[in-house]
Amino acid sequence: DVLELAGMKFEAFATPGHTKGGFCYYYAPGKVVFAGDTIFCESIGRTDLPGGSYRALIQSVKTKLMVLDDDVKLLPGHGPTTTVGWERRRNPFLQ
Repeated sequence: DVLELAGMKFEAFATPGHTKGGFCYYYAPGKVVFAGDTIFCESIGRTDLPGGSYRALIQSVKTKLMVLDDDVKLLPGHGPTTTVGWERRRNPFLQ
């Protein structure tokens, strides 16, 4: 799905795992993903919450985020900003 807010278009894609209804929002012109609690710098979101699933979260990250270019910024819900490339090389949950 595409959401248009304030004249900007964001691609919304489901990233279940942290929670059943998790989503990330990609702003392609800025090469930035608002990732919420799906992924963090060298970590991933919790999966012990109701509706959480480790398998679904890893699948979401690998098929929705890691397919983006290395220089796409990931803005997690907590902690420092990271990039797809950094996580691809250094996130222990993705090795």
